[in-house]
Amino acid sequence: MARTSLKSQWIRIALVVTAYWVISISMVFLNKYLLSSSDLKLDAPLFITWTQCVVSVILIAALGFLGDKYPNIDNFAPAEFKLTTALAVLPLSIVFVGMIVFNNLTLKFLGVAFYNVGRSLTTVFNVVLSYVILTQTVSLAVLGCCAIIVMGFWLGLKEEDKSVENLSIFGVVCGVLASLCVALYSIYTKKVLPSVSDNIWRLQLTFEHWAELYFWLLLVAAGVFGIAIGYVTSLQIKVTTPLTHNVSGTAKACAQTVLACVIYSEVKSGLWWLSNIMVLGGSAAYSYVKMKEMKAQKTLKILDDVESKVEEKK
Repeated sequence: MARTSLKSQWIRIALVVTAYWVISISMVFLNKYLLSSSDLKLDAPLFITWTQCVVSVILIAALGFLGDKYPNIDNFAPAEFKLTTALAVLPLSIVFVGMIVFNNLTLKFLGVAFYNVGRSLTTVFNVVLSYVILTQTVSLAVLGCCAIIVMGFWLGLKEEDKSVENLSIFGVVCGVLASLCVALYSIYTKKVLPSVSDNIWRLQLTFEHWAELYFWLLLVAAGVFGIAIGYVTSLQIKVTTPLTHNVSGTAKACAQTVLACVIYSEVKSGLWWLSNIMVLGGSAAYSYVKMKEMKAQKTLKILDDVESKVEEKK
């Protein structure tokens, strides 16, 4: 019985991790196609982003309706509007819009292979903003991981400039701003969640192809993937651990980079690959260090509680 239960648990974890990989990688390549395909020739990244947001809102409202009628299927909160909640969530909404806009602009002006390096400063910004906004202390090990990521970013930038005809400085700037917005989003999410009863679903809320059905199907699919990636990311963390999720994300980024080089027939130098290893390795090391620090803090808290109870009994 125990073996069967363990087997089913591992199968569930494997399915969730596979779903995360498939949805995440598919979303990146689909957005790249919509944003800079020679077939579509659509120079409207903000319209694509807006359309994806509209699709996401419609889907969330539909899921909220289903969650209200069938509460057993999942914890989908019903759609509602409260001015006080809207004002509390407004800063997070602005950061979210910035995040998806700059993400899409990064994909439009940079290659998929360089996408991970172009957005690799998220961890660095997360450390800096956690120190500035949340006044969290930063260990030397964390600073070392950040230094590796920054060096990998600059090396990757230098090598990408050599390997492509015209490296888009605007695309690089958008990648940096996307990293900043992602870091801000994670911090503001923690601060805003109490305003929405800790329910993550309440936070999600001249062209020749206009008349072609497949174009609109692609846009809708991109919106669906946008919702799905948020769900499977949370689900992956839930069925595994935050550290396992970060390791999975790092491995997925490696596979995505290799896949992009194969699909787009891109040849990269050894130093370019080294920059990717530095960025991904630094990010993975950061996740490991933070997990160890969190465990140590939790252990100290437990010991303090035990000591307090012993003192009270005396």
